Amino acid sequence: MYEQKTKETEQSVVEFIENVDSPKKREDAYKLLDIFSETTGFEAKMWGPSIIGFGSYHYKYKTGHEGDAPLVGFSPRKAKISLYFASGDPDRTELLEHFGKHTTGAACVYINKLADVDEEILKKLINKSIEFLLKTYPQ
Repeated sequence: MYEQKTKETEQSVVEFIENVDSPKKREDAYKLLDIFSETTGFEAKMWGPSIIGFGSYHYKYKTGHEGDAPLVGFSPRKAKISLYFASGDPDRTELLEHFGKHTTGAACVYINKLADVDEEILKKLINKSIEFLLKTYPQ
C-alpha cells in the first residue's frame, strides 16, 4: 500500500529556515513566513523535511488514493524558492500572468527571489488556492 511521504512533522520551522545556506534565501523565507501566516491565519508547520505548509486538507482521488496536504506552502530550496498552490485552480493562470518573474512546474511555482514578484498577487494566489481547495475537498 502507498504511504504518503510528505506528512506534517514536529520539526521547527524557524530551525529549518535558520539552516538555509543562502542568507538572501533565509531572509526571503522569513518574509514569506510572515506573508503566508498573515494571509492564511494558519500557523506554519513543517511538512516532510523541507516544505513549510499552512493549514491542511484531506484529498481523495477517483483512484482511491487519499491523504493530507498543506493548503499552501513554500520551500526555500538551493536553486529556487518553491511556492505550493492548488494546481487545478482556474484563476491561478491569470494571476500568474501578473505575478512577476517565475516558472511553473506540475504543482509548484518557482521564483529566484521575493523581490522578483508582486506581493499583492502572491497574497491573492494564496487566498484563491485555499478557497479552491476547500471548495474541492470540503472537510
